[in-house]
Amino acid sequence: MTMGTYQQVKDALKEMGITDYNVIDHPAAHTTEEADQYIEGHEGVRTKTMFLKGKKKKSFMVIMDDKKRMDFHRFTELTGNKRVSMASSDALQEQLGLAPGIVSPFGLLNNEDHNVKVYFDKDIVDEPIQTFHPNENTYTIFIKTEDLFKFLKEIDFEPDIIDL
Repeated sequence: MTMGTYQQVKDALKEMGITDYNVIDHPAAHTTEEADQYIEGHEGVRTKTMFLKGKKKKSFMVIMDDKKRMDFHRFTELTGNKRVSMASSDALQEQLGLAPGIVSPFGLLNNEDHNVKVYFDKDIVDEPIQTFHPNENTYTIFIKTEDLFKFLKEIDFEPDIIDL
């Protein structure tokens, strides 16, 4: 699969009529901590997006506040999925066209099989603005939460909201 690009995200958002967002161009950031230093002072919840695998080749995307720690035990309790762990970089490339450190909901543009279940932690869904790398880690996009959910619906992903 070809790698996802920022241009791909811009084109998709424009096609969906989502134009009210901001983007910060910055040096490559491989962690949320690195990205935070480039976007400091801008409004929006800092997110982390994890690509996980489970039993029977199930794949999951979990989106949460980057300050919160992922509780795998709680996730398995809430979702009923077994043996959940981080997916390999090969699986990430194969299913989302992304490299580690760039995972975001925008990678779902490349998930033609629609076989990734998306979960949001309830703590961030009421935040007005969320931040992500738009398929490249040299940009951070600040997008309204309502527009992010519109984007997901437009590409046929219905996220679940869970209390991690």
